[in-house]
Amino acid sequence: MGPAAHGLAPAASSIGLVSTVARTPLILDVDTGIDDSLAILYACASPDAELVAVTCLSGNVAAADVQRNTRAVLELAGRADVEVALGREQPLLRPLDLAPDTHGPHGIGHAVLPEPAAPLSQRFAPALVAEEARRRPGEITLVTLGPLTNLAIAVLAEPALPKLLRRWVLMGGSYRVPGNTTPTTEWNIHCDPEAARICLAAWAAAVEQDATIPRPLALGLDVTETARMLPDHVVALARRAGSTPDDTLDPGREPGAPERRSVASNPIVRYVADALRFYMEFHAAYDGFYGAFVHDPLATAAALDPSLVRTRALAVDVDASGGVADGQTIADWRGLWHRPPNVDVAVEADAAEFLRRWVERVGGLAAARSDVAR
Repeated sequence: MGPAAHGLAPAASSIGLVSTVARTPLILDVDTGIDDSLAILYACASPDAELVAVTCLSGNVAAADVQRNTRAVLELAGRADVEVALGREQPLLRPLDLAPDTHGPHGIGHAVLPEPAAPLSQRFAPALVAEEARRRPGEITLVTLGPLTNLAIAVLAEPALPKLLRRWVLMGGSYRVPGNTTPTTEWNIHCDPEAARICLAAWAAAVEQDATIPRPLALGLDVTETARMLPDHVVALARRAGSTPDDTLDPGREPGAPERRSVASNPIVRYVADALRFYMEFHAAYDGFYGAFVHDPLATAAALDPSLVRTRALAVDVDASGGVADGQTIADWRGLWHRPPNVDVAVEADAAEFLRRWVERVGGLAAARSDVAR
């Protein structure tokens, strides 16, 4: 993608074409996390995605919960065959910070999933990323949905990684809007700003040496907070899945009753409703709306179809000074640094089309899984 911004796609432009488009091999790097789980479901439900592996690290919750949640969600989606590898369990230099108030004590809100049967991979997640990129040079898109610790370790061990990957897409940063963790910082970057600096510097150096290497595509809060999943979207999901409706996502109902779980007949719909109810109660308390920002699924959708976002090529750095702006992603909008751009920052997203696709695809997966169960 060149320095010029590209336009938004017409609504539903690629949905009817996915059967004729080659599948994109994806590795998702996650800290599952409610919205990570919705991103995993989207990848499993997308005919234009080949889910190569999912790598895990601490972030939203501790790594032990992350890898368990990830394997359980994959099994819910019928994808126990996907390799799940655990990586770094602590940030590079800092104490571990977790977000149970946002995602629940174990990371999936009010949802409860069976203990996964598929084993955890014996590979170390950063090694897996490097090994798969070497095995399939120029093919794999890496989508990082949590802190960048695993990727920093991978690129330090394999400096050629920016050239070996097809592209790196990240959910991370806050470029022209306030942060969601401190006044200036977004959660994923906040958790390990040193790792973020290593990754951005590695890609900047690689792009400067070889202009054919694509810049990372960054979806920050500027665009991910335009993707709001509301109770109506869960109703539409249930309809698409052929499920009896869920009755728990009622904004007028008293919050904080995890024992009252979804009565939807479809297990994927039940999971989504129970996980999202926790997230929606959080946003109702802190952000003034009963719904959920679904940051990670939007980033995953944009990795498969970059026309969902409009971007601007910018020089971006991360503050890791420990001061009041520690963890801030700083974008040079006016070119004052006179540095070449090192990130394609998303400045607009077709959130309505993304949400339509999420309901259609995950609803279709839910319907198919219901048929398998019967």
